[in-house]
Amino acid sequence: MKKTRKFLLLAVLSFTVAALGQSTKSDAAASAPQAQQPQPAPTVASTVDREVSTIEKLVVDAAEAMPEDKYNFSPESLNISGSDYKGVRTFAVQVKHVAASNYFIWSPITGEKLPEGLKDGNGPENLKTKAEIIRFLKDSFALGHKAAATLTTENMLQAPEHSKSSRLHLATFGVAHAYDHYGQMVEYLRMNGIVPPASRSKSD
Repeated sequence: MKKTRKFLLLAVLSFTVAALGQSTKSDAAASAPQAQQPQPAPTVASTVDREVSTIEKLVVDAAEAMPEDKYNFSPESLNISGSDYKGVRTFAVQVKHVAASNYFIWSPITGEKLPEGLKDGNGPENLKTKAEIIRFLKDSFALGHKAAATLTTENMLQAPEHSKSSRLHLATFGVAHAYDHYGQMVEYLRMNGIVPPASRSKSD
């Protein structure tokens, strides 16, 4: 755990130093006529929030790209020779799993209660339509932004109530977990002939 905390701290500090370098360049440019105003100095909260925003866009765009009639698709239905996809999640459950996990991971940081009906990692069973599932997903990332906003250099290595992990670990683990399942969502899209939005050329 100590090694993990040191690694996460070094990662955040690296992001912050890099951002500070960009801020210094902006300060120099601001002295020139008609130059843009310098950006606010980066913080732990703003750095993590930017990471939440990045994965949020990837996952939400992928969820919106899949047609509703393909939301119950899973690779098991393809019967690919030599494969073993028996019992894997459908695309809908993949999306709900990301959202449910976001709530489970980030709610200890904010202290907010879990949504009604959320009992496990597959999300509420009553969410069936594409619109309902995407709303659940977007709301879960809104919680991620709230969690990121609470981070400071003073509290980021402290464990919130009912958790053994530090606030920084929880905040960044939510991002890492979503990236993992985004990769799976990308494969589901491509198996249905859909190019993920992030991989499309500007002319598409």
